[in-house]
Amino acid sequence: MLLSQALNTVHKFTPQEFSALSDLLSPELIDECLADTGIVTLRKRRLPMEMMVWAVTGMTLFRSLSMNQIVSHLDILLPGKRPFVAPSAVVQARQRLGVNAIRLVFEKTRQLWFEKTPLSHWNGLTLMAIDGTLWRTPDTPENDAAFGRTANAHSRSEWPQVRMVCQMEVTSHLLTGTAFGSVSTTNEIDLAAQLAEQTPEHTLTLMDKGFYALGLLHHWQSSGVEKHWLIPLKKDAQYQVVQKLGKGDDIVELNVSPQARRKWDNVPKILTARRVSKEVNGKMIHVLTSMSDPHRCTGIPKRISSTCMGIAGK
Repeated sequence: MLLSQALNTVHKFTPQEFSALSDLLSPELIDECLADTGIVTLRKRRLPMEMMVWAVTGMTLFRSLSMNQIVSHLDILLPGKRPFVAPSAVVQARQRLGVNAIRLVFEKTRQLWFEKTPLSHWNGLTLMAIDGTLWRTPDTPENDAAFGRTANAHSRSEWPQVRMVCQMEVTSHLLTGTAFGSVSTTNEIDLAAQLAEQTPEHTLTLMDKGFYALGLLHHWQSSGVEKHWLIPLKKDAQYQVVQKLGKGDDIVELNVSPQARRKWDNVPKILTARRVSKEVNGKMIHVLTSMSDPHRCTGIPKRISSTCMGIAGK
């Protein structure tokens, strides 16, 4: 399943009720995130900051409701308070909350859930994947200036857009990292580079051909212990076979362009990788991977092979 498909599935899910938000977010975790970001919550307010964290979470679950409806619907007012909340009070509370606390809540929950989720492994590596998508934003001058719009010679997007690249664990589809940027100033490769530092060690990350950049691939594998990648080989890629490991299995060297060496720190002139080839529907498909140890990585399992060969064949 592609990231866009997984996000669409989540988008179509609309819960009818939510009996206990604390089942998702513990009050202790919220308090920790607020304290770490320097946000002071006043218990005497009708909408303390920990309640607003729950309200923002509720926005993702009840997308058809306005913010003040969500506050009343989720019953997150302080005990004894009137059920109605003025819209201006909700907006002001959201502004006081800001973005840093919500970002930290996401970071802490993704790490916690990743540690508790049963994961798929191959040769001691957790299987991950990254993909990118675009989000439309309200058509306002502020969003237009901040995010820009996609355009070509013939048309321009009707909405300002935000570019997003996410990483997920392939069996659970649990998001383990995400990066956002303007569509006019940031590409998917730049956003993917931000995810390299967040990627857990001892992982194999599947990438589609949109992330093919030798500088990114070197940056990814150099950002920690066993942060491996696997990606379709670019059709016009120039490389030299330096060692044959078996049928359709070679160690190759690829020349890194001067432009890439200027952009990416510590990238070498030559990147060594492993090329795996397979015939799919009468067409020879090639993928590259950083798993160059022939003794440990003796082959690519069928599921990984099918997924990556399918991506490469598009």
